[in-house]
Amino acid sequence: MGNDKTILKALRGETQAVPPVWMMRQAGRYLPEYRATRAQAGDFLSLCYTPELAAEVTLQPIRRYGFDAAILFADILLVPQALGAELWFVTGEGPRLSTITDAAGLSALKPAEAIHETLSPVYETVRILSRTLPKHTTLIGFAGAPWTVATYMIAGRGTPDQGPAHALKAEDRATFNGLIERITDATIAYLSMQIEAGAEVVKLFDSWAGSLRGEDFDTYAVAPARRIIAALKDRHPDIPVIAFPREAKDRYEGFTRATGADCVALDNSVDADWAATHVQREGCVQGNLDPRHMVTGGPDLVSETRRIVEAFSGGPHIFNLGHGITPDADPDNVQKMIDAIRG
Repeated sequence: MGNDKTILKALRGETQAVPPVWMMRQAGRYLPEYRATRAQAGDFLSLCYTPELAAEVTLQPIRRYGFDAAILFADILLVPQALGAELWFVTGEGPRLSTITDAAGLSALKPAEAIHETLSPVYETVRILSRTLPKHTTLIGFAGAPWTVATYMIAGRGTPDQGPAHALKAEDRATFNGLIERITDATIAYLSMQIEAGAEVVKLFDSWAGSLRGEDFDTYAVAPARRIIAALKDRHPDIPVIAFPREAKDRYEGFTRATGADCVALDNSVDADWAATHVQREGCVQGNLDPRHMVTGGPDLVSETRRIVEAFSGGPHIFNLGHGITPDADPDNVQKMIDAIRG
């Protein structure tokens, strides 16, 4: 049955009459059932680290919509926490971390092989999902890419321009490079364990790749992704990898070839017709409906969904949003999108 899963077919390079579909952040605050389970957990990190509840919220959008894939419910900042950073969430504001800004802070981090004790509940969530997902549903694991994770570890929070990370990169390249290397090693170990637990695909989220320019993009977006993908495929030769260098603009072209990824996910700033010509020719693409359509709905949602399907109809395509669905989205609009894809 596994070889017949539509997501895996697309990742093998097959063109399908109807593209498979899932959504980034499909388990999230826009769903009332998620909010109920989140309240039961008490706080966000408890939800991430309680396997039965994390599996439950992962399954909720599958039950409701019948997506072709489920993505593990976790957070990209669990890896920094497992490396020894303090992590907490401020209601209404997002994550906070203790900061790494010098060599001493880098030296205090744990080695990559020490992360598994902290992250063992995540692997148990994957095992539960591997047993309980419908047989036709693909299980996707994920991690944050090193550059994006580093921006949070250096600033202690999300920032609009990743300024603190760029400053450390300019002022103390040795510490910055050491941090990237530590995160890269931990990401390989983390994703490998997700695969061993049952993940059939893994995705690498580089949410802030767009703030890297020129040689820095090659050094800190392309090279770490290439190293992670090569290491995973050495350990798990058949595992497909989706890479998401968000807001890479024209650097999306060639990213598949440069990194060894099986699929490149596109943000919604990229024109689908351009991407079909310049990116899809190298392999599978994923994307890229603007998430605002999940809020506004209406005829524009249907027409834009169909336009994207048509634009990518000549090659392997996984339908998705260009970024995560937002908490103010209307759940009914998700069903309208699916109907427009499959109808």
